[in-house]
Amino acid sequence: MAEETTVDDLIGCVRAYNPKCNEHLIRAAFDYGARMHEGQFRHSGEPYFTHPVAVAMIVAEQRLDDATIITALLHDTIEDTGSTFGEVAEMFGREVADLVDGVTKLTNLQLSSSETKQAENFRKLFMAMARDMRVILVKLADRLHNMRTIKSMRPEKQVQKARETVDIFAPLAGRMGMQWMREELEDLTFGVLNPEGRTSIMRRFVHLRDESGDVIEKITSDIELEMEKAGIKAEVYGRAKRPYSVWRKMEEKDQGFSRLSDIYGFRVITENNADCYRVLGAIHTRWRAVPGRFKDYISQPKSNGYRSIHTTVSGRDGKRVEVQIRTPQMHDVAEVGVAAHWSYKDGVQSENPFAVDPAQWVATLNERFDTADDHDEFLEHVKLEMYTDQVFGFTPKGEVIKLPRGATPLDFAYAIHTRIGDSCVGAKIDGIRVPLWTRIRNGQSVEITTAEGQRPQATWLDIVATGKAKAAIRRSLREDDRERFVKLGRELARVAFEHIGKVASDKALATAARHLGLQDSDVLLARLGSAELTARDVVETLYPELAEHQGDEVETGRAVLGLAQDQTSQRASCCQPVPGERIVGITYRGEGVVVHGIDCPVLGELEDQTERWVDLHWHSGRHAAEHTVTMNVTISNDSGVLGRICTLIGEQKANISDLKFVERKPDFYRLLIDIDLRDAEHLHMVMMGLEADSDVASVERFRNVDRKPGNTA
Repeated sequence: MAEETTVDDLIGCVRAYNPKCNEHLIRAAFDYGARMHEGQFRHSGEPYFTHPVAVAMIVAEQRLDDATIITALLHDTIEDTGSTFGEVAEMFGREVADLVDGVTKLTNLQLSSSETKQAENFRKLFMAMARDMRVILVKLADRLHNMRTIKSMRPEKQVQKARETVDIFAPLAGRMGMQWMREELEDLTFGVLNPEGRTSIMRRFVHLRDESGDVIEKITSDIELEMEKAGIKAEVYGRAKRPYSVWRKMEEKDQGFSRLSDIYGFRVITENNADCYRVLGAIHTRWRAVPGRFKDYISQPKSNGYRSIHTTVSGRDGKRVEVQIRTPQMHDVAEVGVAAHWSYKDGVQSENPFAVDPAQWVATLNERFDTADDHDEFLEHVKLEMYTDQVFGFTPKGEVIKLPRGATPLDFAYAIHTRIGDSCVGAKIDGIRVPLWTRIRNGQSVEITTAEGQRPQATWLDIVATGKAKAAIRRSLREDDRERFVKLGRELARVAFEHIGKVASDKALATAARHLGLQDSDVLLARLGSAELTARDVVETLYPELAEHQGDEVETGRAVLGLAQDQTSQRASCCQPVPGERIVGITYRGEGVVVHGIDCPVLGELEDQTERWVDLHWHSGRHAAEHTVTMNVTISNDSGVLGRICTLIGEQKANISDLKFVERKPDFYRLLIDIDLRDAEHLHMVMMGLEADSDVASVERFRNVDRKPGNTA
């Protein structure tokens, strides 16, 4: 408990990794902080100074330097007590005073305020990082302790702090390489924002343990035996992943729930780089590797210095097991990330060759945001790129292009030059022609094909993953297609307003534009048409009380917007899009407009026939449960399982319209189940309910490219 931590406890923790620490100065800071905070109490009733002491212990556990420890002890003195910058500088030095002042300024930033203010404050956050990264390290430790003790706050304050933590501080910790802190922050917020979800995951852990015994111990022994056979000196650790991590994987789109790979992780620590690859060879020799789940961050490290080999194999009973392989030095950086630059070991500052220079890291980070023209674009850059892992692609000449995870050849083209992106007509990855929405993987070579006269299309906005590409596409679309987007936007606004019994008059649209900070109603309509704004955004601006109650269900004939008066539409049977997903229309002679999901593989065959593409949107209202989606489900071959699965689907208010057995094996069945759904959220609820069932081995959306227009079965 924090209140029991004495100055001797703190100094003992610091001396364990840095026997040469300035014990006298740390004691002086402890005494000064206790004196300044005397008479102040936390919401829990504890003396306030227990909080700075707990923050200092968190910092000490990361083996950081004396200045950071002292800053943690004093981080609230300038803001909350009679202490001053000059007094702190005089007693503890200018370095500490500057750090305490930096933490104070960060504490006063409203990072979850309005978008414009939020963007300004994010810029200030990065400026503070550029001056001294230790300011952020103390702030993260401060937030971690606040989240650990959040139950003493008022419920509404808990929710506000939890949202800010999961949106800003947890991803920031992850981006800095402090994965342990990211995971703990996320899990603590999970307990506040979705306690039922967390409890259900915990129940699943208990169920699996009761069902399978100590899986971690069994798999650890299996891996240790393989290391012994191969003559490799290595330590093996296994652990259950945190509930939030499991929940997030369950929610990832089109990804089946695989119990062991999503719940347990194993780590092999070996002596050097060569042994890392020997470990990989031994594991892949003993167990079959799962395609698409191998990443080599040793040959291609992350920008924060992270190095490790990741692989997933089919382990015991054919179940998937995730393994990370690294050396002790790589492990140190993986644990503390950018903070490794200040870490001490045995009394001297660590000389870890893998630790990155924080100043250089922040400089490269800021470069990625320099292209933002306004607050909105800057925020988009932050949210899209600051908080994602990176992949590395190569140009045909061998130059490395860094992109966020999920980036496509279009992102690659825009990363080279805006002109290349604007005129892109095709791409090859490792010499093979691919659709423009293909996700680039680490180490792939990407070749972009351009054509004079080519211009960006609206559908590209849903393909790219970087702020730079989105901003460039939007600028081009506004220039080229303004009139077309205004027309489409007017139709979207008309339908949305009619749905709540209002009229999208010129005056109403002008008022909404003014409240949204836009120049005029034409700009508003153009942004509606180009999908930068949703009709719901506009309705909520003028009629917030009506936006939540949008009346009756959408009529079947009005579900899709953007068609000409003489056009009819039908859902593509190959991808079966549902309301809430991004869609595009393709004209087929004799069949009208066929509505495809933006990620449908069939579109790859049509990317050079842009005259057939039609910009479409789903109606923003509530849809009837009549959109059939085929699910590919593998279940245990046991009595009562199929009945329970059907009941689970029914409990989600979804109807089964067809069911076919595709495979019948002694231990499992594979079925194709046609389910009638309202929208993407309804689909997600059904999939999540199925994935959570212990007798469902996998569930995924079934896509059949043979079942496309002109070739329907």
